[in-house]
Amino acid sequence: MSNSMRATLAFGVVGLLLVAVGFGQSWSVALSIFNLCLISAVMSLGVNIQWGYAGLFNIGIMGFAALGGAAAMLVSMPPVSNAWAAGGMNIMYSAILFLATVIAAVLVYKKMPAGRLRSLVMIAVIVAGFFATRKFFDPAVSAIEATESAKTGFLGGLGLPIILSWPVGGLFAAGAAWIIGKVALGLRADYLAIATLGISEIIVAILKNEDWLTRGVKNVTGLPRPVPYELELQQSDWFVALVERLRSSDLAGLEGLARDAALREALTESASVFVKLCYAGLFAAVLLMVLTLCVLALNSPWGRMMRAIRDNETAAEAMGKDVTGRHLQVFILGSAVCGIAGAMLTTLDGQLTPTTYIPLRYTFLIWVMVIVGGSGNNLGAILGGFIVWFVWIESEPGGVWLMGVLTAWLPEGSAVKIHLLESAQHMRLFVMGLVMLLVMRFAPRGILPEQIKKN
Repeated sequence: MSNSMRATLAFGVVGLLLVAVGFGQSWSVALSIFNLCLISAVMSLGVNIQWGYAGLFNIGIMGFAALGGAAAMLVSMPPVSNAWAAGGMNIMYSAILFLATVIAAVLVYKKMPAGRLRSLVMIAVIVAGFFATRKFFDPAVSAIEATESAKTGFLGGLGLPIILSWPVGGLFAAGAAWIIGKVALGLRADYLAIATLGISEIIVAILKNEDWLTRGVKNVTGLPRPVPYELELQQSDWFVALVERLRSSDLAGLEGLARDAALREALTESASVFVKLCYAGLFAAVLLMVLTLCVLALNSPWGRMMRAIRDNETAAEAMGKDVTGRHLQVFILGSAVCGIAGAMLTTLDGQLTPTTYIPLRYTFLIWVMVIVGGSGNNLGAILGGFIVWFVWIESEPGGVWLMGVLTAWLPEGSAVKIHLLESAQHMRLFVMGLVMLLVMRFAPRGILPEQIKKN
């Protein structure tokens, strides 16, 4: 079977499964899964750029997603004026001193001849800059975090539309990837994986502990939306008229309080579906843009060069290719896409919760998506995002239903029945492992394997 037929069949099956969830559970649940599938597909495209194009084993996805989430908060939340008055200027001074210290250390390293004197001068510059920075930074942090700590206790953001945070999240992740790449891309695959995981944990630790910046584990809730709020829709005349027209058959024959109650229920359900459709339109537009750019890049001379470097670095270097430079380039691009996806996810959640950035969700699952879909194939990465996230979400309620059916013949109070029903929520781990085993056994290159055109 050709890849195009496989893709059509696979995406068709995923679509039917989402429709089945819409009829069997609710359309709100189906659209929630669909939106998360879209975000997962964007993130898996970012990993596919790094692994499928260049063979870079990055397991620091969690850190780049967290930077995207932080960008969503920093861009969209309004500034906290009291916190800025308490310590904002000292934070600015400390940032200037930190930047000056870095520049001075770089200048000393570049201008002075190598030797003991240069090392001593660099140490002196760094130590002096450290203490000068902390002189302003420490009192500023204490003052900011003491400012209505139960409600704010942080500086806030810029108060701009949250949709602007998506490209900003990509820039944050790209900047971090440049720093990480400069340090770690010379390492072998296994050491690169360890380095990226460690640095991503450092990023998440900063978000959890720097309350003045992100409120830490107290979370930042109530992020502005790029789409309407459900309550506003339910109070809008045009939306009420639309729902009455679409649900006229359900409202027919009802009068008075009964009709009002039915209309309120219909408005609540329809508003939730409408908001999720709006999110789906935005996320799908981003996915299509990223996919288009990925396809164009992969089919360009740059894409052929990246595949050549991936397949044989020694031969590519012998042909005059800057392998390290190209690795850094593709590492930055893939990380930027993960940062965009992280900002989109925080936008959908409506809050920044640093404690949710755990490897299982943002590293393991994304890698499974790329492997199941087919690394090196952009459509395969998207397909893997849809399949794996759908299985991850629906395997728990499906497991509960299955265990209920299998244990229906057992008497109430049976220890075996109670144990199986209580363990049903863990079915998702079993199902995910089963999916991985089946794919690796019958399609080791993924459902949609990479296809290289022969010229």
